[in-house]
Amino acid sequence: MTHLLGSGHLVRAAHLARALTEGGFAVTLASGGMPLRAMADEPFAFVQLPPVQVEGVDFRNLLDEDGRPITASRRAERQAVLAGLATTLRPDVVITEHFPFGRRQLADEFLGLIAAAKAANPRALVLASVRDVLVTPRPDRIAEAEARLAELFDGVLVHGDRDFLPLEASWPVSPALAARLHYTGYLAAVAAIGAGNPLPKGEGRVRGRPPDTVAVTSPPSPSGRSPAGPGADTSPLPLSLQERGSPRLARMGDGSGEILVSGGGSGAALPLFRLSIVAARLGDPSRCWRILAGRGVSEGDFAALRQSASPNVIVERARPDFPELLSGCALSISQAGYNTVLDLVEAGCRALVMPFDEGAETEQNLRAEAMERAGLARCLRLSGPEAATAASFATAVAAALAGDAPAGAAIDRNGAGQVSALVKRLLAQRG
Repeated sequence: MTHLLGSGHLVRAAHLARALTEGGFAVTLASGGMPLRAMADEPFAFVQLPPVQVEGVDFRNLLDEDGRPITASRRAERQAVLAGLATTLRPDVVITEHFPFGRRQLADEFLGLIAAAKAANPRALVLASVRDVLVTPRPDRIAEAEARLAELFDGVLVHGDRDFLPLEASWPVSPALAARLHYTGYLAAVAAIGAGNPLPKGEGRVRGRPPDTVAVTSPPSPSGRSPAGPGADTSPLPLSLQERGSPRLARMGDGSGEILVSGGGSGAALPLFRLSIVAARLGDPSRCWRILAGRGVSEGDFAALRQSASPNVIVERARPDFPELLSGCALSISQAGYNTVLDLVEAGCRALVMPFDEGAETEQNLRAEAMERAGLARCLRLSGPEAATAASFATAVAAALAGDAPAGAAIDRNGAGQVSALVKRLLAQRG
């Protein structure tokens, strides 16, 4: 698998790997995106390929860790590592994350891996793993994906709940594809590697899970700290500039009664953060807003957010105790990523979601609309004809604070508990 924008794909793949390991499989996870943290303490084997990344939503141009276009030699090295793994491991099951529904720019890697796995073990089961929502491409690419599925794949694991948000909402599901779909339920963390590695907002940790909930941390930042996921420090957190001068805000460090604004690990939430800072000036000055910025927000942008914040706004890096902050907040404001569904259902808090919709991204819009239909959150827009202004956003915040907390939503979040049995059944059907 290769995560390109943020870290959600890797987090979900890690949840899947832990669940399969707990179900009795010996699992190796190969990741081709930017490293997030050391993986030595995981219950599965982890292989880091020479990494690639993208700038913004430009998925056509792959870059190396220094922001330069990747070379042919790097592509060849990645393909060789994957083929070597398949030859050595002789896997019974190969699972590709997102491919062939996406990651076309890395098709040679996936196709080479499948070919090498089949050469080593002709009976290998080949499955695709996808989230609840896909980005619908051009008709010719849909046909290409379906042809590859028919030729190479035995099934598709859909990590969502069909009753909440069916794949048909984002991808034209033909009868042939429908027969290959297997809904697992939403995937959350299932195993712990220690209390020192908690997960940040938007990276998969869900409050109330068993005490062995896994922790995902990222590499040390330039300051020497070791953030949990793309934005949460496991070291003691410094007070923000506003907190240092405000005894009232310092007493509210547990998040109780706050408006909590979060945006996962990437920098895609900057427009939401900037709008929140302006809206906070228009509302109740005694209401504390806390903005949690992931490590994908540059130091320059982070400093600018802090500089522009009014006294009732705390701006800090994403924190490892995000689930506790979410449970105690008066209102959550976030984007509409995959893990947001899990976070909000678990916390049961009032919520506004403003989906990331830059470029051709439609995933979060569809998920946000499903969340609104289910009564989990109210959906606002950052762009388009219905884009929120600071004034309309402040009005929506006031209305949400005056409303009731959402009733519990019946969403299948037990993907981790069900996926191993599903894969074993598919293996048994092959004979």
